[in-house]
Amino acid sequence: MSTPMIRPPQDDELVAVAHLRWQWFHENQATPTTTQEEFTRSFVFWAQANKSSHRCLVLLDDDVIIGMAWLAIFERVPTPRTPRRLSGDVQCMYVVPERRDGGLGSQLIAAVIGLADELGLKPLTVHSSPKAINAYTRRGFATSPGLLRTELTR
Repeated sequence: MSTPMIRPPQDDELVAVAHLRWQWFHENQATPTTTQEEFTRSFVFWAQANKSSHRCLVLLDDDVIIGMAWLAIFERVPTPRTPRRLSGDVQCMYVVPERRDGGLGSQLIAAVIGLADELGLKPLTVHSSPKAINAYTRRGFATSPGLLRTELTR
């Protein structure tokens, strides 16, 4: 086993990233409305079309993609002090089950934080699964009493 590496995926690796997203979906006991092949095609198309607003990082070991994280970038309303404001949201963080609990997820979180910092994003948020909350808090994320959300019914 080599030292795992984190980097943006190459276009020809987006199929593997789509497979991780499919695996995450099934691991969380969700029922798909499409086939894996159709999903993979649409996912790759989406990832290529949204490169500027959604940055992906992959975790590789021996050239095999074993994890991913997405950084969604949002332009915020300007202020008189800051005419260009960007914020970020960590999305679709995933490490294959057989490689969890060894610190790789924490390394992937750190890499996403580094990318957000490079891009000057403020704030950086995440909607975490209960199992991953500790991993995010160890990297500086905290609950925010001012961050509210609702589930729309449409």
